[in-house]
Formats: sequence, C-alpha cells, structure tokens
Amino acid sequence: MLLWSKQFDRSCILHSNGYNLLKSNYLYCDYDFIAGFGCKEEIITNENAFDSLKEFNNRTTDYMFGYLSYDLKNEVEELTSTNMDHLHLPQLHFFVPEFVFVGKGGIIELHYHGDLNPVSVFEAIESTEISIFNDKTDLQPRISKDEYLDIISKIKTFIKRGDIYEVNFCQEFYDETAEIDPYSVYLALKEVSPVPFGAFYRIGDKYLMGASPERFLKKEENKLITQPIKGTAKRGSTEQEDNAIIKELQINPKERAENIMITDLVRNDLSRSAAKGSVHVDELCGVYTYPQVHQMISTISSELRADVDMIDAIKMAWPMGSMTGAPKVSAMNIIEKLETTKRGLYSGSIGYITPQKNFDFNVVIRSLIYNYENKYLSCIFGGAITMQSIPENEYDECLLKAKAIKRVFE
Repeated sequence: MLLWSKQFDRSCILHSNGYNLLKSNYLYCDYDFIAGFGCKEEIITNENAFDSLKEFNNRTTDYMFGYLSYDLKNEVEELTSTNMDHLHLPQLHFFVPEFVFVGKGGIIELHYHGDLNPVSVFEAIESTEISIFNDKTDLQPRISKDEYLDIISKIKTFIKRGDIYEVNFCQEFYDETAEIDPYSVYLALKEVSPVPFGAFYRIGDKYLMGASPERFLKKEENKLITQPIKGTAKRGSTEQEDNAIIKELQINPKERAENIMITDLVRNDLSRSAAKGSVHVDELCGVYTYPQVHQMISTISSELRADVDMIDAIKMAWPMGSMTGAPKVSAMNIIEKLETTKRGLYSGSIGYITPQKNFDFNVVIRSLIYNYENKYLSCIFGGAITMQSIPENEYDECLLKAKAIKRVFE
C-alpha cells in the first residue's frame, strides 16, 4: 500500500505496529493502521494557522490528515524562530484524502470519493512491485560533543538562577547530500523500531519517516487524553537485565522528577479547556518497553468544556510540554537561544481527524525528515535537562535514541 501510494504527492500513513492490541490507560491506538492518499482539498499556511485550521475543520465532514509544526508556538506566545532551516516545510498542512484506508482486526476498510470499483483499488495495491532502494547517507552531528556538554552547563546555570526547572534540549544530525528513497527508508525504520505512533508523511517533495512512541493529544467524544514521555533507559541484553533496568527506572529520582514536572505542566495545559474538576492523572510514571528503550509515561485526561472548540483545545496545549520544559515560555525562549536548528516539524505533531470529530495526534520524535529537492536529510534527538542531569549521560541518551535511525542505513 505504501509503495502503491507513490503516485500521490499528498499521503499519510499512521501505523500502531500491533500496540493497539495491548490496551492500557488509553496508551495505544484504535487501529492497526490508518492512511490517507491523494488530495480532495487541503490547507497550507504559515500564519494564522490555528484559526485557519478551525475554519477548515468546521466546514469539513470527511477524514482529515495533517501536521502542526513546533514553531506554531509563535502564534500561541510572543516568541520567534530564527534558527537555520534547510527543510522549508509549511508551518501547518491538512488535507482531505481521496482514499482513506482503515485497518483493524484483520479487516481493511476503504473510504473513497467518486465512482470507482473498490476491488480494482485493492488489486492495484496487491500487484504493486516491491523494490528496495540502496539508501546512502552519512549523518553528522550539527554540534560537537564538547559543544553539547558546554550547552548543558549553560542550562544548569539557568536552572540555578531560577529561570527554569527543566528544559528539553535537542541537537540535529544531518546530511546535505543524502540519496534515499523515503518509502524504503520508512519500511526499514518500521522493521527496526516498531512503535505505537509510527508515521509516514508526504507533502510534495518533502517527507517524514517517523518512529514515535509518544502521543500528544487524543479526543474521544468529549474526552481528551495526553501522554507525555519523560524518562528513558536502554534495553538489557537478557530478560533478567531488562527487568532490573525497569525497576531502576521506576524508582530513579532524576527520571521521576522529569516526568512529574511535565505531568504537572500538561495538567495545567488541559485545565485551560477542561470542564471544572475533570482533569485526572490516570497513571503516573508508568514504564513501557519498546525495541530500543524503556520509557516512563504518564497518562492525563480531561473532559472538554462544551464552549471550547476542539482546535482551540489543541492550541491551548501547544506545544507539548514534553518537548519544551517548565516553565513553558521560559524554556522555549532558552531552547531558541541554545539550539542551532529550527525545529519545524520535529517536536510538532502528525495525526488525523475523523468525520465524527475525534482525533489522535502523535509527537514527532525519533524521525527522519527529508527534502528531496535539495537532498537535505535531518533527524533531531534530545532529552530533558534538570539540575540532576549528568552531561555525559544526557549525551549518551541522545545517541541511544539515534541508534534505531542509524540501524536503518546499516
């Protein structure tokens, strides 16, 4: 299906990689996969994005797929983004597909526009030739290890001064001459790192290949659910070692402090759109295991107030606290000063809105973003920095998160 979709310059696949079968505190998805191909109608904008999306959503009764970039923070707060940008993606893009496929429980539904024989669509997909491209890239860090360690020291100075409690600092790995086929890269990434919120996205000559384990925000009727990740540990080489690492992560004071601070922040974000007294922490500091890492995840839910538009609820929580820090605005200002690359779609969100006006959006992390025209390939990795952070350990955590991406090209 993915390779069949090459004919469309607008496409999105969201894949749960089997995690939808393991329901636990709303952690997982409602589908095996959901995909939209082709474009019946779309919105592309770099300004007044939330208002434009609200208007587009209110007049659309079909499935919608799309993304919001991290730098929409500038519409929410008095902030700017002036760092380098080689990817040149619009700030926001949503589209109504010509074809929507929903896979669940071994059944695939096809929703489509126009007069066609749906059997012919499945036959065309099944007859698509499978070919794998010999992808070549040499990802290099934008900053050196010494520069990274120096920046962590500066962040600790901000913390000592009382400007922030925690900040998510990120560094870019890039290749300016990458020769890759985004479709085969995504298939390889999906094999190496199957996660609940995997994503492939195409808008013209720009692509995202993502292996995100994190949900930003989900809406089920009038219920909102957010699930920030803070706290990471490597996998063990044996089951016994794995279990020991999980137990250590569960009680690690530094990792728990990171998670609890962000949980408190997103509780506050949800309260802005919530019915009185409806914000609840359903699970605090739960540990979940993925192919490359163990992650500490908290689940927070609320009831959407009747007078709040669903797009406004997204705006009130934007950007996600797990990718900023606390206090949020101070953390975002410091991020802009210390990072060298404009985040753009990284630490933004990709997702879908149903005809019933439910939605589910991920957090864009553990992802490759590619500008096919200028051959620029980017992936960004980061982590939460607190006063307890050990700079060398934080650098190693970035490399651990990059491990799955590098394996794709081995």
